[in-house]
Order: sequence, then structure tokens, then C-alpha cells
Amino acid sequence: MQVHRSINNLPQFKNSVVTIGTFDGVHLGHQQIIKQLKEEAERINGETIIITFHPHPRSVVTAKNPVYLLNTPDEKISLLSSFGIDHLIVVPFDKSFSEQTPDEYVVNFLFEKCRPHTLIIGYDHRFGKNRAGDYHLLERFGKTLGFTVKEIPERLINDITVSSTRIREALLAGEIETANSYLGYKYFFEGMVVDGNKLGRTLGYPTANIIIHDEDKLVPANGIYVAEAEIGEKATVNNERSIVGSPLTAHRSPLLQGMMSIGIRPTVNGKDRTIEMNIFNFNEDIYGCIMKVFVCQYLRKEEKFNSLEELVNQIDIDKQNSLQYFEGLKKG
Repeated sequence: MQVHRSINNLPQFKNSVVTIGTFDGVHLGHQQIIKQLKEEAERINGETIIITFHPHPRSVVTAKNPVYLLNTPDEKISLLSSFGIDHLIVVPFDKSFSEQTPDEYVVNFLFEKCRPHTLIIGYDHRFGKNRAGDYHLLERFGKTLGFTVKEIPERLINDITVSSTRIREALLAGEIETANSYLGYKYFFEGMVVDGNKLGRTLGYPTANIIIHDEDKLVPANGIYVAEAEIGEKATVNNERSIVGSPLTAHRSPLLQGMMSIGIRPTVNGKDRTIEMNIFNFNEDIYGCIMKVFVCQYLRKEEKFNSLEELVNQIDIDKQNSLQYFEGLKKG
């Protein structure tokens, strides 16, 4: 997949079949659109193009509240690439771009830059200033400019309204199974393993403390989770606050199993929110390494216990419940 981070000097596409959207999460609804995109491109011997935006348009247009994302830019690129897309255009979204009228958006951007043969959009696609453009406007321009517009109706998107917003809400409510069912994969994030206070080691449950450097990445609700992990090489952080490093354990199958805590550790009077992962049967030095965490199942809410002994007793139960989850996977 070729990634184009500028809308200037794009190549001349052949019979381009284009879809547009933020594609945050690359969830099952998005996957239905991608499926039709590829089928149409194969039918006309054309190229598939996905147009997406960075930063998220809502963070530019309505900047009052932060928009927490399901995918970092690199994660989104990786997911879309796995579906065999030919081209990804990442539009640098700013105030000027957002102020285009729907007509300007279609003519000056969409048509002039991509020369689409076919446009495929979801049933609720809106564009241009105040999101005033819709399917009917695209259809009208298609007749004059010579491209076809195809709309995917809501009923084809898994018979449910799958949306990135709904998935965010589920993750923030600890409804991880719901979020994963909408995504079509286990929600994941990457971070760097850093030094902690090593309390877990004294309790018999050493943990990897994880720092996520992309502040826009959504972290699920506080609580205890079943999780899997993949360990990578020593990490560095680039100017976009993304973590850079190649996975070292991609060959390990299955992934490393464990449990994860997200929260403030109230039993020890913690104040800062932390992410800690206890990996079962694992004793390697991974400080400074990338860790990719796949969130499997929500176990319970974070609690304050009267003593460390009570805390350990509950962690013992959490581990047993986690092992039961993994055992269930083996049985299918």
C-alpha cells in the first residue's frame, strides 16, 4: 500500500475507486466498505484509494473537547494495509481545509486530485463546511464530472449501526467484549515499558508499567482486564509522539498471556493513572521496550482493599479467571 501524506503531486491513478472517511478503528462497518471498494476495483481493473484525515476533523472543527482515537496514525495505516488497499491518502486536515464548501470539496479536491472512476461511501457520509454535503450532491456532480457514486446502506453494515463513537463509548464503559465485537479484532495499544515502584514484584505479581506516548490514543476504562502482549525492541519516540521500533516477538505463537490493571491503585494511595501488565510465566528484562497489548476481557472494576493481603487474594482470583478465559479459547 502506498501512503500519500500530501494532496499535492499525487500520481495519476488508473480507474480509481475511492472511499472517504476517518476510518478510526477500521471496524466492521469500515470493513464492509473496504470489501465493496475492492470488489468494484477488481471489476473495472482499477486501483483502490482510501482518503482519510489527520488530525481527526472533529478535533479541528470543534476543538473544545479532545477526541480520543481508537487508532494512532501508524496503527490505522497498518490495519488498512492488511486489507490489501493500493493507496492511502492522509489529508493534513486544518481549518482552511474544513472551510471548503461541499462544492469546492468535490471539484477542487476530490475530482482534481483523484479523478475517481467510482466513489463508494457509507450511508451517513457527510463532507464540506458544516458537513452540508451528502450522497445526493456527490451523485449530481458525478453526472457532470463523469464518475459513479455508490452508497452502502445501513442494513449491509452488519445489521447494526457500527460507529467509532459507539466503540469509544463501549471502551470507556469497560464493555470490552462489545467493543471487540464491533471492531472485528481485539482492541490494542502500544507503549513503552518503564520503571515502576516494583510493588507488584513484592506481592508475587511483577508488572510491566506501560507509558503510551500518543496522548490522543484512547485508553479503556479503569479496571482489571485479561490481556495478551507482544514485546518489541528498545523504543524511541518520534516527533509525532508515536513509538518507533520493530516487534521482536511476532513469531511467538500464541501471544504472551496475562492480566492488566488500568487505574490509580487506590489500595496503595496511588494518584496517577497507570497501566500495568502482569505476564504469566515470564521473567525477562523488558525495560525500555515496546509492548503491544491486546485487551481481551473485562474482569472487574478497580477497588480499594483494606490490606495488601486482601489485594493479593483478589489478584489470585483475577489470575484464575484470566487462565479460565485462555483455557476457554483452547476449547474453542
